[in-house]
Amino acid sequence: MNKPIIFASLIFAVTAAMAQTALTNASEGEVRKIDKDTKKVTIKHGPIKNLDMPAMTMVFQVKDVALLDKLAAGEKIMFTAEDQQGALVLTGAEKATPK
Repeated sequence: MNKPIIFASLIFAVTAAMAQTALTNASEGEVRKIDKDTKKVTIKHGPIKNLDMPAMTMVFQVKDVALLDKLAAGEKIMFTAEDQQGALVLTGAEKATPK
């Protein structure tokens, strides 16, 4: 097998593993409000297992305001969040697929 094929296979495997991890840690929510000026989003969400947090409505910070461009108020999403030095930060989000 030549090196480009091995490299491509490795990249595919790593990407698939990362996607699986992201789905495992994802939570369901509904975007309530977006504030690009303060880089914050309000989400009504179900339990967030990795943060040991029950369902509630709360505000998350975002590091990259471009993430907010992908969201709209009222939209159902799957998202990931982390505790970063005491701040709850939205780290990823995408439209939820209808069940």
